[in-house]
Amino acid sequence: MTHPRFHLAIPVSDLTGCRHFYGDTLGFPEGRSDTHWVDFDMFGHQLVIHEVAGGRPSSVAGTNPVDGDDVPVPHFGVLLPLEQWEQLAQQLVDASMEFVIDPHVRFAGEKSEQHTMFFLDPSGNALEFKSFTDDDQVFST
Repeated sequence: MTHPRFHLAIPVSDLTGCRHFYGDTLGFPEGRSDTHWVDFDMFGHQLVIHEVAGGRPSSVAGTNPVDGDDVPVPHFGVLLPLEQWEQLAQQLVDASMEFVIDPHVRFAGEKSEQHTMFFLDPSGNALEFKSFTDDDQVFST
């Protein structure tokens, strides 16, 4: 392993629908799988969807205001280089993705300027993908 990677396991109520969503809609390569779980390569990180019988319809517990947007909580996602973020955003727009928060620039003109978008998977898990205009500002205070 040449760089740190994360492993994230999330519950889903519809394994087939989520397998299509993560594999076909988002384009994440599929790895190992079994009857009730599937591994995906999410930009070099391991995302595992686990089917949970009678799973909850949504994992969104609420929202918090961030620069005029109601950000779903909890959520997960990946920081991407801008070109890759733009490609993913266009891919999702072309696929008629229903966004919770449309792709746009947050904190425009500030040092923490970032491109962001939010959407839900078929089981209601909230995802954010974003790109900082200046990667050095990811953890700035």
